[in-house]
Amino acid sequence: MSALISGVGREVSHTVGMAGCTIRVFLQAVGYLFPVLVEKGGFRSIVSQMYFCGVKALGVSTIVALFMGMIVSLQGGIELKKFNQAELIGAAVAVSMCREMGPMITAIILTAMVGSTIAAEIGTMKVSEEIDALEVMAIDPVRLLVTPRVVALTLMTFALTILVNLFGILGGGIVAVAQLDVPFDRYLESAQTILTGRDLLGILPKSVFTGLIKSFVFGALISSVACAQGLVARGGPLGVGRAVRRTVVASIMLILIFGYLMTAFFYTV
Repeated sequence: MSALISGVGREVSHTVGMAGCTIRVFLQAVGYLFPVLVEKGGFRSIVSQMYFCGVKALGVSTIVALFMGMIVSLQGGIELKKFNQAELIGAAVAVSMCREMGPMITAIILTAMVGSTIAAEIGTMKVSEEIDALEVMAIDPVRLLVTPRVVALTLMTFALTILVNLFGILGGGIVAVAQLDVPFDRYLESAQTILTGRDLLGILPKSVFTGLIKSFVFGALISSVACAQGLVARGGPLGVGRAVRRTVVASIMLILIFGYLMTAFFYTV
């Protein structure tokens, strides 16, 4: 019993410590944003990371988004058809993709593809003492390694979320026409009607800007967790593997938790 309690205590202590470390790494990265942008090669490093974080994830993101829209359209359309309301499927797909599914799908894909890779890269540098060598040379590893990755992943999560939303709605339209006998123009009209509104600065409807804000938060969470886990990795290759595993688990949990909290904030407060 005592061993169980001590094990739980160690895990709680580690979780709290990593939460503090992640917040500190994120704040340091934000503090270095302007110096990195103005220094020679800083902007280029951010663009390079944006290519790695976003462009290489385009294929997977679009395919997953297309089929997710098709699944939502088929499942929802089957039920709506029972009430002779199949033409409303466009509204259901558009709201679900823009408000919740789009940013969440994008974030989970980037966690698996990019977050794990960032943790492995920085973790390998840590266990091979490259991070220590940078500190000996008075080079801040957060400024050199973390800030470009945090900025790039945050921006590309936002950009990919827009693309995922569009492909999800397109996938829903394909199913609406092929299996629900809903004309594509009626489908688009339903989706456009539910997304009307100018709630943010007179530009974007609430469902759209809620999802885009989530994408920013998710991108910052994934990148900060991955970098923090990499910076504290120890114990050789096994330590790098643990850092990758913890990055994926923690990021997905935080995506779900913050997704719920932000939805509650925007729609119930």
